[in-house]
Amino acid sequence: MDKKLKYRTIIFYKSYFQEFFEKQSKKVKAKIIWTFELIEDLERVPDAYFKYIVNTNGLYEIRVQQGRNILRIFCFFDKGQIIVITNGFQKKTQKTPIKEIEIALKIKEEYENGRS
Repeated sequence: MDKKLKYRTIIFYKSYFQEFFEKQSKKVKAKIIWTFELIEDLERVPDAYFKYIVNTNGLYEIRVQQGRNILRIFCFFDKGQIIVITNGFQKKTQKTPIKEIEIALKIKEEYENGRS
Protein backbone atom coordinates (compact mmCIF):
# COMPACT_ATOMS: atom_id res chain seq x y z
CA MET A 1 0.00 0.00 0.00
CA ASP A 2 1.30 3.44 -0.94
CA LYS A 3 2.04 5.86 1.85
CA LYS A 4 -0.33 8.78 1.48
CA LEU A 5 1.35 12.01 0.46
CA LYS A 6 1.15 14.73 3.06
CA TYR A 7 1.26 18.34 1.99
CA ARG A 8 2.23 19.58 5.44
CA THR A 9 3.59 18.18 8.69
CA ILE A 10 2.33 19.41 12.04
CA ILE A 11 4.77 19.53 14.94
CA PHE A 12 4.37 20.73 18.52
CA TYR A 13 6.75 23.15 20.18
CA LYS A 14 7.42 22.34 23.84
CA SER A 15 4.26 21.54 25.82
CA TYR A 16 2.27 24.74 25.31
CA PHE A 17 -0.39 23.09 23.20
CA GLN A 18 -0.41 19.70 24.92
CA GLU A 19 -1.50 21.28 28.21
CA PHE A 20 -4.50 22.84 26.46
CA PHE A 21 -5.25 19.63 24.53
CA GLU A 22 -5.26 17.45 27.67
CA LYS A 23 -8.04 19.57 29.21
CA GLN A 24 -10.42 18.92 26.31
CA SER A 25 -13.20 16.33 26.17
CA LYS A 26 -12.78 13.12 24.19
CA LYS A 27 -14.99 14.44 21.38
CA VAL A 28 -13.11 17.73 21.15
CA LYS A 29 -9.74 15.93 21.13
CA ALA A 30 -10.97 13.70 18.29
CA LYS A 31 -12.11 16.75 16.30
CA ILE A 32 -8.75 18.49 16.85
CA ILE A 33 -6.90 15.40 15.59
CA TRP A 34 -9.27 15.12 12.61
CA THR A 35 -8.66 18.79 11.75
CA PHE A 36 -4.86 18.38 12.03
CA GLU A 37 -5.01 15.41 9.64
CA LEU A 38 -7.14 17.41 7.21
CA ILE A 39 -4.58 20.23 7.23
CA GLU A 40 -1.73 17.79 6.62
CA ASP A 41 -3.54 15.85 3.89
CA LEU A 42 -5.34 18.47 1.77
CA GLU A 43 -3.45 20.47 -0.82
CA ARG A 44 -5.82 23.42 -0.36
CA VAL A 45 -7.27 23.69 3.13
CA PRO A 46 -10.60 25.57 3.35
CA ASP A 47 -10.62 28.84 5.34
CA ALA A 48 -13.18 27.23 7.62
CA TYR A 49 -10.29 25.19 9.10
CA PHE A 50 -7.11 27.16 8.47
CA LYS A 51 -6.73 30.90 8.12
CA TYR A 52 -3.95 33.49 8.06
CA ILE A 53 -4.26 36.15 10.75
CA VAL A 54 -3.54 39.55 9.22
CA ASN A 55 -0.92 41.83 10.77
CA THR A 56 0.69 39.05 12.82
CA ASN A 57 3.92 38.31 10.94
CA GLY A 58 3.09 34.80 9.80
CA LEU A 59 0.58 33.55 12.35
CA TYR A 60 -2.27 31.27 11.33
CA GLU A 61 -5.24 29.91 13.23
CA ILE A 62 -6.58 26.40 13.01
CA ARG A 63 -10.33 26.50 13.52
CA VAL A 64 -12.02 23.64 15.34
CA GLN A 65 -15.69 23.40 16.18
CA GLN A 66 -17.26 20.51 18.05
CA GLY A 67 -20.86 21.19 18.99
CA ARG A 68 -20.89 24.45 20.90
CA ASN A 69 -17.14 24.32 21.53
CA ILE A 70 -15.28 26.70 19.26
CA LEU A 71 -11.52 26.43 19.53
CA ARG A 72 -8.66 28.29 17.93
CA ILE A 73 -5.17 26.85 17.71
CA PHE A 74 -2.38 29.15 16.63
CA CYS A 75 0.49 28.04 14.46
CA PHE A 76 3.08 29.21 11.93
CA PHE A 77 5.14 27.74 9.13
CA ASP A 78 8.76 26.69 9.49
CA LYS A 79 10.83 25.73 6.44
CA GLY A 80 8.04 25.48 3.92
CA GLN A 81 5.59 22.76 4.83
CA ILE A 82 6.20 22.30 8.55
CA ILE A 83 3.47 23.78 10.73
CA VAL A 84 4.49 24.55 14.30
CA ILE A 85 1.61 24.54 16.78
CA THR A 86 1.92 27.23 19.46
CA ASN A 87 -1.13 27.49 21.72
CA GLY A 88 -4.87 27.00 21.75
CA PHE A 89 -7.85 28.49 23.49
CA GLN A 90 -11.61 28.22 23.62
CA LYS A 91 -13.25 31.04 21.72
CA LYS A 92 -16.03 32.73 23.63
CA THR A 93 -16.30 36.05 21.78
CA GLN A 94 -16.57 37.07 18.14
CA LYS A 95 -13.13 38.66 18.08
CA THR A 96 -9.94 36.72 18.80
CA PRO A 97 -8.47 38.07 22.06
CA ILE A 98 -5.27 40.07 21.50
CA LYS A 99 -3.78 38.38 24.60
CA GLU A 100 -3.99 34.96 22.88
CA ILE A 101 -2.34 36.30 19.72
CA GLU A 102 0.44 37.84 21.83
CA ILE A 103 1.05 34.49 23.55
CA ALA A 104 1.32 32.79 20.15
CA LEU A 105 3.74 35.45 18.87
CA LYS A 106 5.93 35.05 21.98
CA ILE A 107 6.06 31.29 21.45
CA LYS A 108 6.88 31.81 17.76
CA GLU A 109 9.71 34.20 18.69
CA GLU A 110 11.04 31.76 21.31
CA TYR A 111 10.98 28.98 18.70
CA GLU A 112 12.78 31.07 16.09
CA ASN A 113 15.41 32.33 18.56
CA GLY A 114 16.09 28.81 19.81
CA ARG A 115 16.62 27.56 16.29
CA SER A 116 19.38 29.95 15.24
